[in-house]
Amino acid sequence: MSVVAGTLRVMAHTPIPEQNYSLVFPGDTREKVPYVADERELLVRFLDYYRATVELKCLGVAKDRLSERTVSPSTLTLHGLIRHLTCAEDWWFHYQFAGEATPLIYYSDEDPSQDFDDLSGDFDEALATWRAYCEHSREIVARSSLDDTGTVERTGEPVSLRRIMIHMIIEYARHSGHADLLREAIDGAVGQ
Repeated sequence: MSVVAGTLRVMAHTPIPEQNYSLVFPGDTREKVPYVADERELLVRFLDYYRATVELKCLGVAKDRLSERTVSPSTLTLHGLIRHLTCAEDWWFHYQFAGEATPLIYYSDEDPSQDFDDLSGDFDEALATWRAYCEHSREIVARSSLDDTGTVERTGEPVSLRRIMIHMIIEYARHSGHADLLREAIDGAVGQ
C-alpha cells in the first residue's frame, strides 16, 4: 500500500529476493527479538540482542588484533568497546539504579577514559568481566519493575528502569555499529 497525493493505492506484493536482504554475520547464533511481545520482554530481548551482537563481532578475531585501532582517526578498538560497555552496565544498572556502592570498574577520577584508552589487560579477562556484569544487570532487571527508580548521579533526579533500559539499548546499538566497522577493517567480516 502507498499513499499518493492523499489517495490510498494498493500495490501488488512482490517478494524480495533472498540475496537482496542484509547479510547475516558468519557464526550468528543470536536469539531473534520477537515481533510481538509485551514492553518488558521487548526491552530485555533487544538489550540482550545488542549485547550478543557486540560479542559476536569480537569472536574469532586474533587476540593481537582486538586492541588494534583500525578505523583512523578514531582510537576505538573492540577490546575498548567491551571495557566501555562493562562500565556502562556498572554505571547504569549497578551504581545509579541499584545503588551499589562498589568501586567503578575501568574508571578513576585521574583517568576517566581508561575503559577505552588502557588496553593493557587481557581481552579474555575483559570479556569474562563484561559477561559477569551483564549477568548481574539481568538479575537486577529481573527483580525490578520498569517503574522502579534509581538516582542520576549528576543531577540527583530519579530515573526509571524503563528509561535505563532504553538508554542501554541505544548505547549498545551505537557501539554495535562501531564494532561493525572495526571488525570489517580487521578481517573483512561483514553482516548484521
